[in-house]
Amino acid sequence: MDIVVFGAGGRAGRQAVAEARRRGHRVTAVVRDPAEHGDLTDARVVAGDVTDTVSVEHAAAGHDAAISAAADLSVPPHEFFTTSSRALATGLAKAGVHRLVVVGLASVMPGASGAVLMDEPGYPNEYRSFSLGHAAGLDELRKCDLDWAYVAPAGDFDHHGPRTGRYRIAEHGDPASRITYADFAVALLDEAEAPRHHRAAVSVQES
Repeated sequence: MDIVVFGAGGRAGRQAVAEARRRGHRVTAVVRDPAEHGDLTDARVVAGDVTDTVSVEHAAAGHDAAISAAADLSVPPHEFFTTSSRALATGLAKAGVHRLVVVGLASVMPGASGAVLMDEPGYPNEYRSFSLGHAAGLDELRKCDLDWAYVAPAGDFDHHGPRTGRYRIAEHGDPASRITYADFAVALLDEAEAPRHHRAAVSVQES
């Protein structure tokens, strides 16, 4: 497959590129400044702006699926995630790319109580504005016509664990859950290659 990865310079994006290349796919890695990512040597690296419809369309043209792991902490979260969701929806459609897999956030997924994690008692909310931005971006996806999947860790990332190649779909979010970026990328690529979840948000955790 030809897969375009937006936000390829971040931790989740880099692992998505690596996993796609491990499976033999051709990868276009979209970053803001290619000069800062000379180590992304196993992919075609291009400059792009995930919040700009024309930029998304140009980067995605000729690809079979898109993965977005993009975030920009210099922009208010609500603005970034809503604008990027709209730009992806419109730009990918114009490029003829109908499958989008988005890296999500655990705090906007339902917890054991049925409420989203960030609203459950005791959940740490020092990053609530970031969570609300993610939630708004997800709401924008729900309005579009793409075949998308929003894939979130059930809790958080294990920054040091090895790649096992395994994961499972979680019944609900769990703040104590951890998954490595490499295994999370396995879930992202599975959804890009052989979609199981359509216009849906899912949580994943270590198997």
